[in-house]
Amino acid sequence: MEHIMKMFCLVIALFLAVFLIFGGNAGFTAGLSDIVKGARDVLDGSGALGNEENIEGLKQALEVGTGKAVALVSKVDGYYGNPDIKIPLPESVQKVENLLRAAGYGQKVDAFELSMNRAAERAAPEAKSIFRDAITRMSFEDSGKILNGRDNEATLYSEDKTSGQLQALFKPIVKDSMGEVGVTRSFQDLNARAESLPFGKSLSFDLDQYVTDGALKGLFKMLAEQERQIRTEPAARVTDLLQKVFAGQ
Repeated sequence: MEHIMKMFCLVIALFLAVFLIFGGNAGFTAGLSDIVKGARDVLDGSGALGNEENIEGLKQALEVGTGKAVALVSKVDGYYGNPDIKIPLPESVQKVENLLRAAGYGQKVDAFELSMNRAAERAAPEAKSIFRDAITRMSFEDSGKILNGRDNEATLYSEDKTSGQLQALFKPIVKDSMGEVGVTRSFQDLNARAESLPFGKSLSFDLDQYVTDGALKGLFKMLAEQERQIRTEPAARVTDLLQKVFAGQ
């Protein structure tokens, strides 16, 4: 708001300077009056779309978008059943996948992949509180950038503001979930089988980090899709305020 006040004062100063030169012109005086009124309308929010209304509309868009994204990935097969965000086998496993399947360990491979995605589905609901906090802290400058930015600008804002917190929150939850749904056991079985193959070696990598990264990548991808829909599809603007704020998109 401070920078808008400065701009307002600058505009008024410029017009006053011109007024000193052309002050006798009635048309100019009337025009100046209209401009001042319009500037005041913008500052107090009574114009076409006030600053507060913009911010509230964008917050609402993020609330709707993050809510839907979390709900979609949290359900059974939210990750596993969606090829766009499904967490694939780690590269080290992919390299020996055919050998493992040929040796009769195909079910182990499938169980491992499924259990990774189940762990991500269990962890996803925990993102709600962190998204809510980022939305609450949105500034006027943030809202302007989001409204006039790319189709995924709100998603980029959310990713920038929440990634570190989500990593810290998700990793221990993913680790616990992996124990509950059998990821760790499946991986240990798979690793033992891989080591027993001719020329086999350990499938060493950070499993907790791999699943956490995959879970967050999928979540933000779904959020970007929800944002795109709100920007481009009027039916996705489920409130009057969303319809008003995004009418020009």
